[in-house]
Amino acid sequence: MIKWVLVFLKGMAMGAADVVPGVSGGTIAFITGIYDDLLASINAFNLNTLKQLKTDGVKGVWKTINGNFLLALFSGIALSFLSLAKVFKYLLENHPNMVWGFFFGLVLGSIYLVSKMIATWDWQAFVAVLVGTVVSYYLTIIQPGGEASAWWFIFISGAIAICAMILPGVSGSFILLILGVYYPMLDAVSSMDIVFIAILGSGAIIGLLSFSRFLKWLLDKYFNVTVAVLLGFLIGSLNKLWPWKHTVSTRLNSHNVEVPFIQENVMPSAVIEPQIASVVILLLVGIAVIVVMSKFAPKQSDD
Repeated sequence: MIKWVLVFLKGMAMGAADVVPGVSGGTIAFITGIYDDLLASINAFNLNTLKQLKTDGVKGVWKTINGNFLLALFSGIALSFLSLAKVFKYLLENHPNMVWGFFFGLVLGSIYLVSKMIATWDWQAFVAVLVGTVVSYYLTIIQPGGEASAWWFIFISGAIAICAMILPGVSGSFILLILGVYYPMLDAVSSMDIVFIAILGSGAIIGLLSFSRFLKWLLDKYFNVTVAVLLGFLIGSLNKLWPWKHTVSTRLNSHNVEVPFIQENVMPSAVIEPQIASVVILLLVGIAVIVVMSKFAPKQSDD
């Protein structure tokens, strides 16, 4: 029971991370030691699973897909996402520096931990880190698109975003922001728009089942280089998470209140001292959270 409670809590941490553009739930899964189990459980869903259902029944399939693990993890993700969507929406609109500071610390701590997973620092690893950093940084500077409402576009957005969500360092929420679906998603969760949530979720399921197989293959065959690319993704994502920003343009939220839309990074000297102190404290708290979570993580394997 304690094991599944811990998995549930890690799921809640993943859900909380996925709500914020710039932070990846995959990062939380990776540094807490459940990433391999997550990919393996997802990849267990295939045609053989349907055949096994006829021969071994639900109990046999449940064991094959590690059902207890998936139930605990996704229950935590769903509860966190649904309960924290309103909270993070409020915090991002009213205390953005504090939120970015905390998650900047989370990712900063994650960079150190993930770098230790790279067994050999050869030229391939360095090139992989560079490529991952450049790609991730480029994603952070793409300007958000206008809000989209077509059902097929929402479906495709869900499929693309979930691929990013399971990649450490790549934010699925930021992909939704770029595609113009992020704020409609927050509004849909806040108002419990079941149709919107169902369409987005269906796309996410299709994307998850297809992309996870490719990612697991990469980790099985090219663990060192793949982890190096993921490390680069984390480094590049820091640009999006820089706590101090200047608002270039605004948007109207669901309550017809003007909130930031496009922002650019600025130096902390542009804000008052108490803000700097508070953000730095939260940044350090973010690093501490990663360190504590890593203590409960089993070691990732490269075999």
